[in-house]
Amino acid sequence: MKNERTLKLNKDFIPCDAYENEEIYPNGIFHFNISRILEHIISGQLIVEQKDVRIPVWFKSHGGGCINEEHLKTVNLEKPVLLAEISPGRFNLIDGHHRMEKARRENVEIVKSYKLKGEQLIPYFIAVRGYEAFVGYWNTNLSEQESVKKAREKLLKQNPL
Repeated sequence: MKNERTLKLNKDFIPCDAYENEEIYPNGIFHFNISRILEHIISGQLIVEQKDVRIPVWFKSHGGGCINEEHLKTVNLEKPVLLAEISPGRFNLIDGHHRMEKARRENVEIVKSYKLKGEQLIPYFIAVRGYEAFVGYWNTNLSEQESVKKAREKLLKQNPL
């Protein structure tokens, strides 16, 4: 049985344009147009989940990154960070590293976020190669999760608690 979240490769995929001065998030081969994502969220063209991120909890499971101290001074904590589901069920911070660090340093408890599901990322890939790799990566991870789930269910059936 095919999972409803399985992505189908579109052979006619057209990448998102990336213009000068737009922010692009590089995650390995996956490059997303952050500027366009935020533009579409703000305009209402892209509807995403909004969620509070608890800073102490987040930093327990995510390390800090490389921070530009000069830029940190200019960061606005009112602007939501951007979380993207790079692998089914796993959300990565793709915009807002400096906001998260500033919040941590200033003992801010919560930062607002926009959460994009994996399927919502598709129109924002700036290269066909990255898009195609993402579809394969996503579907492989989805399949592995399904296999683990089935194995767990089988084990529980054989050995009830």
